[in-house]
Amino acid sequence: MQWQTHEISNQVPDLEEYNIFTSDTVLKTGLTLYQADWHQSSLTQAGQELGSREVLELGALVNTHLPELHTHDRQGRRIDKVDFHPGWHQLLSLLRRQDVHASPWSKPQAGAHVARAAAYFMQSQVESGSLCPTTMTFASIPVLQKEEQLFAGIRDKLYSCQHDPRDLPISQKTSILIGMGMTEKQGGSDVRTNTTTARSTGSGGRGTEYALTGHKWFFSAPMCDAHLVLANTEAGLSCFFVPRWRPEGSKNTVMVQRLKDKLGNKSNSSSEVEFQDAYGIMVGVEGRGIPTIIEMAGLTRLDCVIGSAGLMRHALVQAIHHARHRQAFGKKLAEQPLMRNVLADLALESEAATRLMLHLAAALDAPDDALQRAWKRIMTPAAKFWICKRALEFTGECMEVWGGNGYVETGPMARLYREAPVNSIWEGSGNVMCLDVLRAMERDPEGMQLLLASWENAASTEVRHMAQDLHLDLLAPAGQKEMNARRITQKLVLTAQAYLMSTYAETEIASAFLSTRADGHAGRVYGSLNIAPDIAGNIIERAFMN
Repeated sequence: MQWQTHEISNQVPDLEEYNIFTSDTVLKTGLTLYQADWHQSSLTQAGQELGSREVLELGALVNTHLPELHTHDRQGRRIDKVDFHPGWHQLLSLLRRQDVHASPWSKPQAGAHVARAAAYFMQSQVESGSLCPTTMTFASIPVLQKEEQLFAGIRDKLYSCQHDPRDLPISQKTSILIGMGMTEKQGGSDVRTNTTTARSTGSGGRGTEYALTGHKWFFSAPMCDAHLVLANTEAGLSCFFVPRWRPEGSKNTVMVQRLKDKLGNKSNSSSEVEFQDAYGIMVGVEGRGIPTIIEMAGLTRLDCVIGSAGLMRHALVQAIHHARHRQAFGKKLAEQPLMRNVLADLALESEAATRLMLHLAAALDAPDDALQRAWKRIMTPAAKFWICKRALEFTGECMEVWGGNGYVETGPMARLYREAPVNSIWEGSGNVMCLDVLRAMERDPEGMQLLLASWENAASTEVRHMAQDLHLDLLAPAGQKEMNARRITQKLVLTAQAYLMSTYAETEIASAFLSTRADGHAGRVYGSLNIAPDIAGNIIERAFMN
C-alpha cells in the first residue's frame, strides 16, 4: 500500500490562460507608434487563444511527437511523404488565419508589416517550428509576383487564409506553402559552390521549364507544395520554382533521403533531398539566381529577428511567472533584491529586442524613405546577428531562474533553450551577417551617414557618444574593419537599441538600459544593473502585466 510521505507545496502552476498580447505593454504601444493599431482587436483575440492551455500544449506535443518520413507506400511506390502530429496542422491553421504568411502583400496598408510582425512575434511564443514554412511562403511572394504567368496560377492559393494539409498537385489545393532549397553539403553558406544543374527542356530562359539534377543538404520543409531552388545553367546559378507534383499530376522527382535530427526546431521537418531530372520553372533572370533569392533572404532574416525576440519574450514571462510564485529563504523569488536585478535586466534586454524588431518591420512599410531603407538593409543583418545570438544566453539565464525545474524536459524552458540557436544559424550564421553589414554600409554610404546623423543628433547624451565611438571604428582600413566586423556590428545594434529605448521607452527604463549598454559592449552577465530595488520592481511589473 502507498501512504503520503509529504505535502506537495511551493510548486509553480503552469503559465496558461493569459493573453499574450494584452500582457505585453511594449507590443501594444508599438502598434500605435507605427500606425498598426487598427490590428489591435484581432491581436487581442489571437493573444487570448494563443495563451490558452490547449494551444500552449500543442507547442509541446509537436516537439515530442516528431515528423516521420515515409519514402514508399506499402506497395513499394515512392511517395516521399512526411506525417505530422495533428497539432502541427492546427498551429499552421492559426498562423494562416492571422494572415501571417501574406498580409502585407495581399492587403497593403499603413503599418501592415508591423501588424504582421506582431502576430508572428506572438505565435513564436507558442511554437517555433511551424514558423519556418510560414516565413518562407511570406518571403517568396515578392519574388513570385514578378513572374506574371506563374503567379497568376498560384496567387489565390498563396493569399488564402485557410491551411490545406493535403498532399496534392497545386491545381487541386485551396492554399499552398513555399519552401527553399539553397545549401549543399560541400558549400553551406557558400552557395557559389553549388553543383546542382538545370537542363532546359524547352526554349530556355525565364518562365520556361527545366529538369534539375543534384542535391540539397538542407531542404526546408519537404512537405511544402513548392520550393525555390538554386541550380546551375550555362549562364550560372539560377533560381527555379520546383513543385512537389508535376503539372500533369505525377509526383515530381524530388527524393527525400532523410530528415535532419536537429538539436531544436524538431517539429519542423528539415530534410536532405536529391533531384532526378526534377521539373522546375526558371524564376528571375538566368544566371542571377543569388540576387533573385537574396530578396527572400532579407525578409527571412527579419523573421529570424522577430522569432528570437519572441523566444526571449516567452522565456522572460516564464521566468517572471516562476519568480512570482516560488518561495526561497522566506519570501518570493521576485521579492529577492538580487533576483529582481536579474529579472529587470532581462526585461530590458527583451524590450530592446522587441523595439528593434518593430522598427525594422516599420522600415518595410516606408520603402521610399532613405533613412528607413538604411534601417532595412544595414540594420536587419546586424539585428539578426545580435538578437539571435543574445537569445542563447538569454534563454539560459531564464532557465536558471527556474533552477533544477528548468532543466527537465517536462517544463518549457529546455525546449526554449534548444530552440534558441537555430535563428542564429539559419539564413546565414554570425560571421556571414557581420560581413553582410559591412557590404551594406559600402553599398549605401549615404544611408549609413543618415543612420549616424540621426543618432549623433539624438536627445540622449549616451546615444550621441555611442554613435561617435562607432563612427571612429568605421574610419579604420577595410582589412581592419573586416577583422573587427563583430565588434562593429555589436556597437551598431547597441547604438540603435539605445536610440530606440531613449526615444520611446519610459525614462527610468531607458536610463537603466543605457547605464549598462552605453559603452558599446555587453560582455557581462545579466543582473549587473546599478538601480534601486523599487525601480527594478517597476520594470518587472511593467514587463509582464498579467
